[in-house]
Amino acid sequence: MRESDYLHQFAAPSRRDFLRYAGGGFGAIALAGMMADEQTHAATAEVAARRPHFFGKARNVIFLFMDGGPSHLDTFDPKPLVNEMAGKPLPKSIKRVITPMGVSENPLLASKRKWKNYGECGMPVSDWYSHVGECADDLCVIRSCTSDALNHVGGVCQMNTGSILAGRPSLGAWVNYGLGSENQNLPGFVVLMDSDREPPGGNRVWGSGFMPSTHQGTKFLPGKRPILYLDTPEGISDQRQLSKLGFIDKLNREHLALRPQDTELEARIASYELAYRMQSQAPEAVDLANETQQTQDAYGMNDKRTQAFGQNCLLARRLIEAGVPIVHFNLGYWDWHGENFVAGKQQIPMFDAGLAALLDDLDERGLLDSTIVLALGEMGRKPKIDKPHETNAGRDHWDYAQFVIAAGGGFNRGCIVGGTDKLGEQVVDKFYKVESFGRTLYHLLGIDPDTVIPTPANRPVKLIAEEAPIIKEAIS
Repeated sequence: MRESDYLHQFAAPSRRDFLRYAGGGFGAIALAGMMADEQTHAATAEVAARRPHFFGKARNVIFLFMDGGPSHLDTFDPKPLVNEMAGKPLPKSIKRVITPMGVSENPLLASKRKWKNYGECGMPVSDWYSHVGECADDLCVIRSCTSDALNHVGGVCQMNTGSILAGRPSLGAWVNYGLGSENQNLPGFVVLMDSDREPPGGNRVWGSGFMPSTHQGTKFLPGKRPILYLDTPEGISDQRQLSKLGFIDKLNREHLALRPQDTELEARIASYELAYRMQSQAPEAVDLANETQQTQDAYGMNDKRTQAFGQNCLLARRLIEAGVPIVHFNLGYWDWHGENFVAGKQQIPMFDAGLAALLDDLDERGLLDSTIVLALGEMGRKPKIDKPHETNAGRDHWDYAQFVIAAGGGFNRGCIVGGTDKLGEQVVDKFYKVESFGRTLYHLLGIDPDTVIPTPANRPVKLIAEEAPIIKEAIS
């Protein structure tokens, strides 16, 4: 379909006239969320059915972002030669590669992991991920992704927005805008935090970039009360609350009329409206006490080591069930320059148990076929020792090779795509840049990755910034 035809077909003004505030350009992927009922805000069957461009296999995304860059060598990409040569001077036949921390001449760091082939597919997974290994027949592991950033700020930005430079909408913002929400009483894009710590580069990971601010992620805090100030204060009637909100809305809209390009104010108006609607449904959606003890145990909520992450995984499933199209985890901290295996013992059991429980739960409920589950970081790690003089050494940043875990929503099950050389340094099979992974993801969601969107300044921007093929080996 030509761009002009698509604009003509779908560029209807929204309740808040998003097209006007975005310079008339966002109709290129005009989405279900823009078609909500003017008066009731309710999602209709028509809204749910009108997908952009074509029908996608996936409706939802759960994105587990492993902030810092997890090691592929200790998890899903076994390299026996690294262990054999660990601590020894590298032969001259091995190519030297420039590294961020200047460790190109350092000896190799042994993995110290035991490996097992799991499932009918025979996928090799390290003992760090024994629970996830049991889900091997549901997984698609891409071993051959590369990025463009040697540092965290640029890498995090690229993995979440498609560019190492700030200013583009995040994946979650695109999905929120592109798919809309079947439930107008909850945010379309939820961000689950494991702590108060934000990733390098800040909230651009879940930001809306040049799109209206209404599409940025809504943060849910860790703990039993992830949404602050949601309860109506004691002694305040519904009528009094509505009267107060109506007065605030009147003032905001008078202010907005003089500043039509102020999407931050537009987002604030929307947040007041959403917060009021959330009071009816959000408490139930985040109340994990409604889950059986068996389910809570499966998510590790009876163990202090796994409780926090397991709680977020369970909450993610409940939000997807409630109609939230995308849930983003900011899961740190994976930047292990030192104490690689000490840090792994502390963090990985939590991640391993929670992710496995989430995959099993989604599958049992019939949600995995329509829900993409992702787990990835902004880079891989170097096979060489970063700090050779430390007792517990770690691995350096490495953007030349990293892994991506994907499951559900049209990704092939029990599938390994690509491979690295004998040391895990360079991709030698099925080389794919990060942009290819983004293109594949949007394709499965039914969004044409070649869509061109004008910014508010009327500058054309591609949904995927660079030309890159779909990872056909990864999808069904």
